[in-house]
Order: sequence, then structure tokens, then C-alpha cells
Amino acid sequence: IMLGILFAVLTLAAAALGCGVPAYAPAVSRVVGGENAVPYSWPWQVSLQYQSSGKWYHTCGGTLIATNWVLTAAHCISSTLQYRVLLGKYNLAEEEAGSVTAYPEKFVVHERWNSYNVANGYDIALIKLTKHVTLSDKIQLACLPAAGNVLSSNTACYVTGWGRLQTNGALPDKLQQGLLLVVSYATCSSPSWWGSTVKTSMVCAGGDGITSSCNGDSGGPLNCQGANGKWEVHGIVSFGSSLGCNYYRKPSVFTRVSAYNSWIEQVRFYAFLRGNTDS
Repeated sequence: IMLGILFAVLTLAAAALGCGVPAYAPAVSRVVGGENAVPYSWPWQVSLQYQSSGKWYHTCGGTLIATNWVLTAAHCISSTLQYRVLLGKYNLAEEEAGSVTAYPEKFVVHERWNSYNVANGYDIALIKLTKHVTLSDKIQLACLPAAGNVLSSNTACYVTGWGRLQTNGALPDKLQQGLLLVVSYATCSSPSWWGSTVKTSMVCAGGDGITSSCNGDSGGPLNCQGANGKWEVHGIVSFGSSLGCNYYRKPSVFTRVSAYNSWIEQVRFYAFLRGNTDS
């Protein structure tokens, strides 16, 4: 019973904070191809950076889902690197008022993730930050979709990140967004698309040969607006085609967040318990 009460408290605390409502509304135009996002309009987007020779470099995206938890892809995490998390950012090349630098306390990579078999799925990880970040007009939480929720075909979602603008292209300083339409599992798993590489625990979006996620977008969110107007993170950028980023009928593939609600809750719950026992 005690576990149930603690779990309920954690869940209510997250809900009470509010999520999925940016202070700066994103531009939800039907622009074909990526575009600069409205500054701070995806306030849960983070830049995961690693240190090399005293400098910091963007490597992946991530999503703030609680004031001390970031959701990202398992393939973004290496045990040999030092990381930091930048929040409240729009232009990575500039010092921006209101942006926050946070540091990881620990990484929890899904126990069934296998870096030698990306198509197996489980490309999901959580980063616990050393301290809670203060929410502001530029730093907000994303909502998670309901467990098991599967988006219908052609749902319009936005992938966001600082990934390459095209295959082998430049990394942008300003946060990009791209409109992607969801492709059903039946279509995406057909032989002329991704075939058996795609699993039901994934979401396919795009495939028009024009817009897609690219290197550097990994770990970032697929943002889809719920019926209540709030934005939910339905996907985590996982992989694309080795033939190129925006290859026809090779849509961007995302880890389907709604397949992992219980895993996310479990990781946070046990960390909460451990935190209380340690103190």
C-alpha cells in the first residue's frame, strides 16, 4: 500500500506541474522541409552535449518530462563520455538569458537495449539531473501520451532538434522543426518501406523524401498535439536510413513513448525510493 501511495504522489506531482503548454506558441504551418522554430516554442527540448578537449559539443536531443528527468534515446548515451544538458535554449551559438546548464546524476538505459541491434527496439534512456530545474517561460515539461496510445495514420507531428539540415550537411545553431505525418505500422512495415526492421513499439513519421530527422536529432521528441491542445512527446528519435536522412519511403523511426510508460514510471519510482533511503 505504501508503494501505491508513493507512486500516486509522484504521478500527481507531475500532473500538478502542468505540461505541454508553451509560453511562446510554435508555428504550426504546413511548411514542407525543416524551418527555424519560433524561439523557445518547444520549451521541453534539451541539447545533450559531451565534452572533448575542454569544449562542449551537441550530440543529441532530449525532452524534459519532470523537473529533474530528461527522456532521450539509449544510443545517445556512452559510458566513456562526460555530459551536460542545456535547457531553455534556441540558439546554441549564443549566450541566452534564461537558459540553464544542468548535469546528469545518473543515466538509466533500458536493460533490453542492444547497441548492435537497433531494430530490436528499446532505444530509450532516462537522465536524472543532479538538481531540479526551475520551470519558466523558456523551460517547460512535455506531457507523456497515455499508455498504449497509437497515433492514427497521417497525424501531423513535429520533430525538433539541432540535427543536420540534410545528409552530411551543416549543424544549425538555431532549433529546427519539421512537420512529419505519421505512417501506420501496416504501411511502414511493408517490404517497400522499412519491412521487418520496424516494430510495433516504434512510430514511423515522414517518408516523403523531403523532411526527416537527421544526425544530431537523435533522442529528441516527436511532438504531437493532443485533443486538449497540449503537446505530447509521442516519439524519441531513434534511427533513419543509411541511404540518407530524407529518403523516400524510409521515414524517420521513433521509439514509441506510449509503449514505455510503465518503464519510465518504474525508473523514476525506484530512484525516488533510493533517494529517500539514502538521505
